[in-house]
Amino acid sequence: MTTPRTPAEVLARMTASDPGRPRLTWYDDEPGPTAGERIELSARVLANWVAKAANLLQDDAAAGPGTTVGLDLPAHWRSLYWALATWSVGGTVVVGPEATGADVLVTASPAAAAAHGGDAVLVTPAALARSHPDAAEAPAAVDEARELATHGDVFSPMSDPEAGDVALAGATGDTAYGEVVVARPEWGEAPRVALGGALEDALRACLAAWAADGSVVLVRGPRDADLTARLTAEGVTTDAR
Repeated sequence: MTTPRTPAEVLARMTASDPGRPRLTWYDDEPGPTAGERIELSARVLANWVAKAANLLQDDAAAGPGTTVGLDLPAHWRSLYWALATWSVGGTVVVGPEATGADVLVTASPAAAAAHGGDAVLVTPAALARSHPDAAEAPAAVDEARELATHGDVFSPMSDPEAGDVALAGATGDTAYGEVVVARPEWGEAPRVALGGALEDALRACLAAWAADGSVVLVRGPRDADLTARLTAEGVTTDAR
């Protein structure tokens, strides 16, 4: 089977090969209001989130090739579909300190959204949120929890990126669309990989795992011995970088 070359091809193959199989599992063990949250998304459900977010970017922010989209978010299940949505419209995902200066800002911070001055999306991390509790502090921003569901479930890009266009801008520099999907042969075919840490590392690892027809387990917070043992028993690679 040919390895997908772009994020859009990665998502398309996952959806076509086995749409019902879990591709993203989320464990939130960080102290706070979402501690204990557990979420599992199949390829079909993940693609639905991506389509809605991509339609929002394309329709509301006129995003396309050359548009920078800053993800002012931690490694989180919502960050992953926003990254895939950005790649679906052909834009550049910006992570790290430069994210707040992007053309479009996706953030959980009302203060950052209000200060952005351009198109901003205010994200609420909680899975069942219906609105951001502090959305009034950033009245010009799109309240994702309230508005994302109104966008279409099917996405068609107005234009596609070139292989040399920047797909990901972060601490390691700019990575082009033709180079952002990098295989990890040591994981084998259809791996299950546990991830955590910085968003940029998680995005690169997700693309590698999904390109191999695999799935990821994204863990926020300390990965204790019990969770590590459980993941290992389930055949999950727990030492991914």
